[in-house]
Amino acid sequence: MADYRVLRIDDIPAVVFGWFKRARAALGVESFGMQVIDLPPNSPHHARHDHHIDGQEEVYVVLRGGGEIEVDGTRHSITPETLVRVGPMLSRKLWPGQDGMRVLVLGGVPGSAYTAPDVTRLDAPDPGMEISAEMTGSGRGS
Repeated sequence: MADYRVLRIDDIPAVVFGWFKRARAALGVESFGMQVIDLPPNSPHHARHDHHIDGQEEVYVVLRGGGEIEVDGTRHSITPETLVRVGPMLSRKLWPGQDGMRVLVLGGVPGSAYTAPDVTRLDAPDPGMEISAEMTGSGRGS
């Protein structure tokens, strides 16, 4: 069997309200992290996060649309002509503009072998289900 795979982004399984496409697992990539994030217009819902625990640096590549990336409290305009690298200790958050934003996110730990987080596996539960339960209060015990 040939060691390659061709996929359309829209055919990749998506979780978290359809925003998070498990591109790494769908292509069979094991040496680095790779996801596609589709954010609707003006959505505030991309999670602010950092990677101080796992040491992962990330590169963001806008494929479609645009908006801003907030890095440690400072916002920067990003469009399909922009590349952004964010080190593990800095917080980051995507802010899509009026056309929404499709972003390719690449990640890895400098000097270390990549270990894929469980959420990126194709058979992993959809974390969006937990978020929905928290938003509606149905995920709380009584």
